[in-house]
Order: sequence, then C-alpha cells, then structure tokens
Amino acid sequence: MSARHTVADHLMDRLAELGAGRIFGVPGDYSLGMLDHVVRHPVVEWTGCTNELNAGYAADGYARLRGVAALCTTFGVGELSAINAVAGSYAEHVPVVHVVGAPALTKQALRPPVHHTLGDGEFGHFLAMHADITCARTVLTPGNAVAEIDRVLVAVRDQRLPGYLLLAADVAEAPVEQVTTPLPPPVDGTDPEALAGFTEAARRLLGEAGSIAEVGVLAGLLVHRFDAGDRLAALLRDGAVPHATTPWAKSLLDESASGFAGTYSGAAGSTEQTRRVVEDAAALVLAGVQFTDLNSGLFTQRITRSRTIELGADAASVGAATFAPVTLPAALEALAPLVAALPAATEPDAAAAPAATAAADDTPLDQDTLWTEVSGALRAGDVVLADQGTCFYGMAPHRLPTGVTFVGQPLWASIGYTLPALLGVCTAAPGRRGVLLIGDGAAQTTVQELSTVMRLGLPALVVVVDNDGYTVERAIHGPDEPYNDIARWDWTAVPAMFGGGARATAVRATTAGELRAALACTDPDGFTLVQAVVPRDDVPELLATLTRALGVAPQP
Repeated sequence: MSARHTVADHLMDRLAELGAGRIFGVPGDYSLGMLDHVVRHPVVEWTGCTNELNAGYAADGYARLRGVAALCTTFGVGELSAINAVAGSYAEHVPVVHVVGAPALTKQALRPPVHHTLGDGEFGHFLAMHADITCARTVLTPGNAVAEIDRVLVAVRDQRLPGYLLLAADVAEAPVEQVTTPLPPPVDGTDPEALAGFTEAARRLLGEAGSIAEVGVLAGLLVHRFDAGDRLAALLRDGAVPHATTPWAKSLLDESASGFAGTYSGAAGSTEQTRRVVEDAAALVLAGVQFTDLNSGLFTQRITRSRTIELGADAASVGAATFAPVTLPAALEALAPLVAALPAATEPDAAAAPAATAAADDTPLDQDTLWTEVSGALRAGDVVLADQGTCFYGMAPHRLPTGVTFVGQPLWASIGYTLPALLGVCTAAPGRRGVLLIGDGAAQTTVQELSTVMRLGLPALVVVVDNDGYTVERAIHGPDEPYNDIARWDWTAVPAMFGGGARATAVRATTAGELRAALACTDPDGFTLVQAVVPRDDVPELLATLTRALGVAPQP
C-alpha cells in the first residue's frame, strides 16, 4: 500500500471487500496512476486484456461466478469500446463496476480540447451515455469520493446490475481517511404484510394440487443472480418436486437429480416430459423466470396464469394477485414449508435421459455427434461457456454432469462474448477447467483474448466449431449470401501464434473418433483447442425447430 491512503486505495479496499479480486481492463494515460494502486494492493490484481470490449466480457464472466467484478478503461475511447459489454451485463443482471480514468479535474476546469474527448470542452457526454445501462453512476471528487464509491458499490451488489465510477487522475491520488467499517449489509426489502398475503394465497393454490407430484417448478436465471439457490433447493426437497429450468438458467439445478425433467423451451423445443411437468402442473412455481424470445421457444410457453405462483426479483404473484415488495429469496423461503406439507406421492419420473448411441469412429462429424461427444466428455467442476448460436442450442438439450456450471448469454446474445468470458470464469474459479464452445465466426470477433488465457496458464478446453461462417444466420436467412461468409482459418495454429508454450496444444477433428480422442487426451492443467469440422449448413435440432417456428426453415 502507499504511505498515505488515497481515493484509489479506498476503491480497491471496497472492491476486495465485495469479492472482486481482479480488475480487468486496458491501461490508458488517464488511469495509469490509479493502476499503480491496483498493483500495490494486497488482494486486488490487475488483469490486462487485449481490448476494452474483451475486458468487459471477461469481467462479466468473472462476476457470474464470484458475484461482482470490476472493469477499468480510459476516458472516451476506452469506455465506449466496452459499452456493449456493460449493456450486456445490465440486460443479464450481472454486477460489474466500471471504473473510468478521466482527465484531472484541474484540467477539465479549463475546458481544453484534449485527446479522447469530442473536442468541445465537455466531459460529461460519456457518463450520460451510461445512464440507461447502469443502476448507479457518479463523478468522484475529493470531497464525495468515499461516500459515492460506497453508494455505487452497494447499489451494484444489491441490484445485481452494473455501476459506473468516473475517476479523474488527480482525484485518484487525493488523500482520504482509511475507513475501517464495512459496507452496510444487504437489506431485505420485503414487506411483512405483503409476504403474509402472498403466503396465504400460495397456501390455497398449493392445497388444490393435492400432492407434491402435482406441483411443478420452473427455475430461471434470477434465482442464481439473487443468491437464492439454497432456498430453491429446500423447496425442491431433494428432487421430490418435479422441476425444470429454462435454457437461460441451465445448470442452476443438478440435472442428474431425481425429479429433474429437463430444459423447458416452450412448445418449440421441449420434450414431452418437460412440457408435462411445466404446462400440466396443478400448481406451477415460476422461480425467477424471465421469458424472452430465445429463452421460450419464441414465446411458445403455455402457462396457465390461474395455476401459477410467480416469483420475481422484488414481487410475487399468485394467479392475478400481486404482492410487493416481496424479494425472491423471501418468497422461496415462505413456499418451502407449504410444499413440504403436501402429501407425498409416487416416485417422480426417472431423471436419466436416454443414452445416446456412440457413433462409429469413422463417422463424419455433424452437430448431433459433436454435442453428444462434448457433453459426454464433461467432468464435475467444469465451467462450460456456450456462445450464442449453434453451440448454445446444441448443448441446451443435453443434461450436464453434477457440479458443472453452464454460462450463456441468450438475451443480449452478443456473438463472441464467451471467448473473453472464458478468461473471467477461469480466474474467478481457480482449479476449475473452463470449457469454451464457440463457432468459427463468433470466435473471430474476440479471438485475441485466448492469448491472455494462455499467458496466465489457465486450464481450458476450447472447441471451435468450424462450419465456414455464420451458420445461425444462414439458418435464419441468406444461406448462400456473402454477408454470412468468413475467412477460413487454421485454428490449430492459434497456440503458436499466441505464444501458448509447451502446455498449449491444438488438433483438428473431422470424425467422431478424432473428436473422441482429442477430448480424452486434454491436459487437465493446460490449454487445448479442438477444431471440430462440421458441415456448413448443419444445425442442432433445437435451432432448426426455432427457425421453423419463425417460418424460415434452414435451407438444405
């Protein structure tokens, strides 16, 4: 630490307190002084990325596993390069603190046309651009810095949304008293009367179900974001309650557990068993579910409101009656004893999915074989990232082993997101292997960050689906149009190009046997890239179903 305590030191201490052990970013002249405080901090580490957009994606991935993350860019050019990532974090409820290094306040007061500005002497343009994609933002000064840093960080923590701190170079070095008291703890905003009303209404609806077997639970992303997983587990009673997840919440629940009925994608992509559990339940609990087009089979969900208990972030409803404020954890805690009091019934349907028949070694790779083999090669502890497109839709129907975490971005759906997010999840969870599944087109947009993954020696398996272009776009429209074409790359050259070293390898697989061998021989502590070659127009069945629902079937 520096001899005197500064605003930058206070910010680092607070980030460490929240669990943000790394700051991802790209250095710039307006932030260099602050970065000295990062380097000297005993807990927070600096992780330099190849560009600001990738740094934002990496911070997003880190926050999904650790609960909060930090991103640092320079004023103007840096923060606007990262704004797409910050918007994605906002859309998907990911708490990222964006720290922007700005020109010194003494310089700003003179209104000069300095670099990284619009040349008009105004320094508030870019803060205003973040108004709709952050839950809290501020311009720090020597007088307000301690209070404002704490206010923004508490909002980020409690609302699970990004925040923005504009930190001028001279403000970062301003001395402040070292604070020894922790941030105020989260406050449950539940109104007791609203909770009591909800509980009584839920009791009546659940009583009509007759038995636990007649209750269904569909779990969504917000259960994870608002740290309510343990309360949901208590409600499910070790699998006694039939349950499913949305694709957005894949791996929230143990997919090998008793009572798990699969991934619900509406009428467009759900199995009969999954649809029965969700759509035919006498009482259905929607826990933290947000239905979006790509999360619901293009809004083909069939939910009867009168039989539904719906739990949102800060409100709960039973049928048409809404109770607020009632937080998601509080609502789940209230429901658990009501469900437990229902009569038991026969054992729920077996959780195991039918075993896939292994393809012969010389079978040419296709989408079906690819995802069957990849899902079969996963092991407990893996963090799987599936980029939006054929990878996400290919993996969504496959059940994951116990202890596997799944990361996707089906609402913001920014192609290439998962590659830098791999850096974030691997640094957030040391000792766990990152498994990146990404198409060749998406990978070309953010591929530089593989160099950082290899530079840090992070254990990772990367499967690049080589299908010669933007196949998901071809499936929707323009199968033979030039705008869906990309350059062909030799992906096996990536480790050498990016300085991967002896622990980084790459292989090309065109058959089931070659893929099987490649997945079986990965170095558990090293970096492995598999270039999996599949036919250009081949798409997973779920994606084909969705495009048919759109009325635009994939071309043969």
